[in-house]
Amino acid sequence: MKSRIKARFQADGGRRPPVWQLVLRYLLLLAVFAVLVGPFLWQLSTSLKGPAEDIYSYPPKLLPSDPTLDNYAKVADLIPVWDFALNSLKVAVANVLTNCVGAALAGYALARLKFKGRGIAMVAFVTAMLVPVESIIIAQFMTMRDLQLNNTLTGVVLPGCIGALNVLLMRNAFANIPYEIEEAAYCDGANAWQRFTRIALPAVKGTIAVVAIFSFMGAWDDFLWPLIVLSDQSKFTLTIGLDYLHGTFANNQRLVAAGTVIAVAPLIVLFACLQRYFFRGVGEGAVKG
Repeated sequence: MKSRIKARFQADGGRRPPVWQLVLRYLLLLAVFAVLVGPFLWQLSTSLKGPAEDIYSYPPKLLPSDPTLDNYAKVADLIPVWDFALNSLKVAVANVLTNCVGAALAGYALARLKFKGRGIAMVAFVTAMLVPVESIIIAQFMTMRDLQLNNTLTGVVLPGCIGALNVLLMRNAFANIPYEIEEAAYCDGANAWQRFTRIALPAVKGTIAVVAIFSFMGAWDDFLWPLIVLSDQSKFTLTIGLDYLHGTFANNQRLVAAGTVIAVAPLIVLFACLQRYFFRGVGEGAVKG
């Protein structure tokens, strides 16, 4: 780390930036932090405030005077929040697995294999990204109905099991791998499957982490499609359950805030576990000496 800072300092000609530039940078960072993280911190603070504490006081108080976890227990008493969370977890994990496997296979084929119609396939994936989900949601619902998958978690997972954006991300990652590496493996007798599993996949771990995070977030936060395809309350995902909580107990913002924190916590944990690979995803395909 010190060597990187020293190299950056030398690249700038050995001159330190003026104090006003440093102050401006930190002020901008604080402003961005307040806009992005501020609402979550306020929801967390509200979820920890007891009934005797005024959440609408002015000036607002971020730190609760008497923190309590009773709001989380009340959410679990009012709605089966943990059952909803388990359903969301099933959908999200299935979405992650299908996207990582399917997008990796399709991306490798588009980037490294030569076959007729590869250009048309690329155009099809790019076009799929431009089509709004709302314009095809009726066709998706009719397809699930014909397959008798309505009101099932499989019907929730199937339309998003492989995303066009994830395929293009994997395709770009595989395309950055030098062809000389695969040519050497081909000369050693490695077939396409061996080149894919032993050479290509280990070189794109960062992009796979990006696909996993995007897939988990998309499935976990999805509201419209589960609301349309599910009708049995025992199969509701967490987003639908929290909307029910908000609509029924909208006057108690402490419970709504507690439910929001429960919904956001898994995403924070996932990103914290995969952030190292996430930020490596931009430079995939580079050869290390």
